[in-house]
Amino acid sequence: MGIQERKEREKEHRREEILNAAQSVFFEKGLQTATMDEIAVAAELSKGTLYLYYKSKEDLYLGVMIRGMEILHNMFIEATSTDEPTLSKIKNLGDTYYRYFQEHRNFFRMFYFFQNPQFHTQVSPEMMSSCQLGNQKIWKIVIELIQQGINEGDIRPDINPAECAVILWANSNGIMIRMDTQQDYFKNILGVDLEDVMQKSGTMLLQSMLTDSAKRKTPTISYAS
Repeated sequence: MGIQERKEREKEHRREEILNAAQSVFFEKGLQTATMDEIAVAAELSKGTLYLYYKSKEDLYLGVMIRGMEILHNMFIEATSTDEPTLSKIKNLGDTYYRYFQEHRNFFRMFYFFQNPQFHTQVSPEMMSSCQLGNQKIWKIVIELIQQGINEGDIRPDINPAECAVILWANSNGIMIRMDTQQDYFKNILGVDLEDVMQKSGTMLLQSMLTDSAKRKTPTISYAS
């Protein structure tokens, strides 16, 4: 191994150590409360060293968030790498996103970052670009699968695949945010089980996407079961 290659490996190792430390701090305290001083202590490095690798706390936050995106992307790949019909794969994506919410709740919460535009100004263009690329890989899986369903005659041809992907995401994401923050309210005050709402609303959306011939072939496709 050459000197330059060794230095690059050491640098990458240090970057991972910083991300590991930042992940533990962000999971515990969130973006607003966490400080670079706390991350430096957790990483056993000086704060100045952190800034050699990440330009801001927000850049470091996105670095951890990208890890969460990679987990979701890999779960989506696994969910669609089957011999099942396309409609079943689309259902699998909904089920998988819900499983991600259950198993990786802290990463899911990090996605709230996108709801706070004031934080975006603190992010470097390079890190925002990396985050957007990771996000686009996930959207690509969903959009291409919907397009495949259209090509096979199971999903209505008047549906725009990108718009449809956003509708499915908005339904799932909105309900899961309420599950994360207000589940007791909906259960105790309104008598509504949000898990049931997730399943029923997802099923309604999937049914609305189908062509008449697909409805005859697959009359009871369900979601988030």
